[in-house]
This record gives sequence, structure tokens and C-alpha cells, in this order.
Amino acid sequence: MNIGKVILVGAGPGDEGLLTIKGKRWLERADVVIYDHLANSQLVRFARSEAELIYVGKKSGSFVLSQDEINKLLIEKAQEGKTVVRLKGGDPFIFGRGGEEVQELSAAKIPFSIVPGVTSPVGVSAYAGIPLTHRDRASTISIVTGSVGNSPDSLPIDWEELAKWPGTLVFLMGARKLKSIAENLIRYGKKPETPIAVIQWGTLPKQKTWTSVLGDIVETVDQQTIKPPALTIVGDVVALKDTLDWYETLPLFGRNVVITRPEEQAEGFRELLLEQGANPIQFPVIKTYPPEIWDLLDTAIGRLDSYHGLIFTSVNGVRYFIERLHFLDKDIRELKGVRLYAIGPKTEKAVRDLGIKVDVVPENYVAESLLESIEKESLNGKRFLLPRATVARETLPDELRNKGAEIDVAPAYQTLPPKEVDSEILAKIKAGEIDVITFTASSTVDNFVNLVGKNSLSALKDVVIACIGPITAKTAERHGLTPTVIPEKYTVESLVLALENYYSSK
Repeated sequence: MNIGKVILVGAGPGDEGLLTIKGKRWLERADVVIYDHLANSQLVRFARSEAELIYVGKKSGSFVLSQDEINKLLIEKAQEGKTVVRLKGGDPFIFGRGGEEVQELSAAKIPFSIVPGVTSPVGVSAYAGIPLTHRDRASTISIVTGSVGNSPDSLPIDWEELAKWPGTLVFLMGARKLKSIAENLIRYGKKPETPIAVIQWGTLPKQKTWTSVLGDIVETVDQQTIKPPALTIVGDVVALKDTLDWYETLPLFGRNVVITRPEEQAEGFRELLLEQGANPIQFPVIKTYPPEIWDLLDTAIGRLDSYHGLIFTSVNGVRYFIERLHFLDKDIRELKGVRLYAIGPKTEKAVRDLGIKVDVVPENYVAESLLESIEKESLNGKRFLLPRATVARETLPDELRNKGAEIDVAPAYQTLPPKEVDSEILAKIKAGEIDVITFTASSTVDNFVNLVGKNSLSALKDVVIACIGPITAKTAERHGLTPTVIPEKYTVESLVLALENYYSSK
């Protein structure tokens, strides 16, 4: 029998960027991914499309599968000859029951490997701006689980010894027993004025931190608002938060930012927002598809040597053109002698990634700027090919024709509304329960309005409308939306920077 193997992978404390490179590589190779409640669900997107994803989340005393059932599932999947990734929040061996799972695998003679993860005491404390050790304040750390015990007040801990601990104390999953923790530490000798911090949903845009002293923490914190996961830090190092805080002070921290661009193009945008502490909400309002007919593009590809220039206005134009070129059993050698024009750095990069040099990139990333660049050349009688979306602005082809050039506009793809949208996100948008809506093309504005409905736009009066450029902004205004943020350069990087500057100035 062909036996598979199990890899225990630490997912980190929440922020998907804290997954290790090795952990990501195993996810990409896995046949089965078995993941927990505390493992960021976004991480499973690294798995292959054909991989089996199994959620076994446990929280607040409830669970999908018991630990014994999880152990059994790991063994069964491995015995089927599969590579199984057991994705666990934090680090598998720091209160993650990884040791128990490995014992069962070992007893069943199942091969296994361990990929350590950033454990929550390390990750959450760093994102809270609290160093667990400091030359002048703490040289030791004690990590304690606060989730054991049968009642809110019971914790089977040697409080007398713990209260004497000279360094930093870290309690994991002790939100519901905060009162017991504070009272017992004081009862057995900790000074009531010892600094304490409680961090909820650490390393995520919804992170929230309460700071106080042991004697006042219960009054400082409304216990009804503290729900797992939460981490408690006790010690003098907590006092450093005021000067070392960095995450919760980011300009976009906690802002709910809606991304309307196609999902396959949103990854870089999403990562930029996460780096600035925002909560990116993907709500793609367009999806790209091949055109209904390829005739015009196929004809153009068949006579590429007749064109003076090939104009790309988007990454999608590059992608679909090259795919069709290959489908017709041709390659980039067909472009010999053809000048290449690209609007925008991302489009230019998409062309360069094919090993082709771009001849002209306009200063501004719109058709009008490209026209200014092309007009420096003699256009009379020259022929251009423009592979683009089925529906797009006619500014570029019209003006080129006016200048005496010939231009063939060949549909290379079409953008349509998605067949399904996330109803929960749609409801939040209609209720105005978001901070920012971003638009990166006029088509995203048009489709967004159609999906949300004209009657619901009034709920967005306090929502920041961020448009990638003036043309997109004009489309938004035509629909009755008021653009608040428009970057000077028409890229998502500049759009994120403009949002940062907007919130920093408020």
C-alpha cells in the first residue's frame, strides 16, 4: 500500500503574510488541506484547485470534529496515499495540540513533517507594539494557556510561583478568565499597578488592544466585548506600547476597503492594502471572458507584418492576445519589426515579461497621453492594431484615424458582470457599512452601480470613493457618486498612497 504523509504547518497568528515560505510550498503541493478556525481561511487559496479542503474548526467549546476524529481523519487520508497538510493557527507545538496529533501519526506509522509557524505570543505582541523582552524591563518570558479549567474562574495554575515570575507573562486564550487572572496574580503578590494589555484578533485589521494595570483591567475592559481569540500580556514591557506602537497607527488601519476589480487582478492591490493595515474586501464587479468571436483578432494575427504598431491598453489585452497567438500556432517572432505601445507600467511589464521590448509608454496612463506620444511620429498611412475589450472608449482609434492612420480594433476579451456576488458584502455596501470603495476602470463603476442599484447609492454619501484616474472619476460622477480620492499617477500603488495621505490629513 502506498502510504502518504502528513505535514503539520503553522499558519501564524492571523496575518496571512506571516505564513512561512516553506508552509506555502507545502500548501501548493497538498492533496488534502485540513485547517482550523484560527488559521486564516485566505491561506487555502494557495492550495491547488483540485485539492480537497476540509474545515475542522474549533472555537468557544464547539467543534466540527473532535480531536480524536481529526487524528483519525489525518491517518485515513495519509493511508490513501495522499499528501496531507494540517494547517494550524500559530505554531503547531505551542498550545496547538500538534504533539498529540504527531503521537497518533507515529503510532500509525504515518510519515510526518513539521513546519513551525509564528506563534501568537511573538506575532501578536509585535503587532501590538509590545516587545516580550527588553534589556531594561524583562529578560524572561512565561507563556501560559488560559483556556483550561471548567469554569470562568478556575485555572489549574500555580499562581504563587507565577506571581513571582520576574519577566513577562503571556496568557493565551484567556479572555473569558481575565478577572480570574488579574485577581489571582494580585492575590499571590503581583503589584496592582503592573501594566497589562489584552489584544483581540492580533495581527489582523480588526485588532483591538486594551491597556491598563492589573488592579483596573476588569473595569477598563467591557468583558462582553472580549471574545476569542485574545492574548493577555502582563509586565513592565506593556508600558512601551505608547512609543513602539506601529500597526494600529497605520493610516488605513481597520478601514474596510472594497476592491471592485476582477479577482484575478486584485492580488497585488489587496496586498498593498493589507500592508497599510486596511481590511480589503473583494467584491469583483467584472469578470473577463474571451470574446464571442475571434474572427477580427485572428485575421489581424494572420497579417501582423502589415502593421506599423501594436497597441496594448491593458494587461488583459496582452494576455488574451498572446494566448490567441499561441492558439494559432504562432509566437512572438511574428512581431518582428512591429513597434509596441503600452499604456501604464503594469501593461508594459506584462509585455516585457514575454521577453519583448516596449517602444513607447506614455507619461500619463490614459489614451490621450499615448496619442501625444504617437503624434510625435509621422502617422499618415501607417496601420495600427489595437487588441482590447469588446466595449471600450473610442478616443484612441478615432483620433488616430483623424491623424491619417489606419487602425484595426480587434476584440480580444470582454468584461461582463459576475454570475454571482457575495450577498453578505452586497448588503454591507448597501447599508454604507464600509469605509472606501475603489474603482480602477469605468467598467467597474458601471457594473457596481448596476449591481448595487441606483436607489442604494444614497447610503454611500459618507463612504470615500477612490478612483484610479480622471476618466474613471468622471464615470463615477455621471452615476451620482462623488470621487474623494484620485491619485496623480493612475496606478493602484498611487491609489493606495493617495488613500494613506487622505486619512493621514484628517
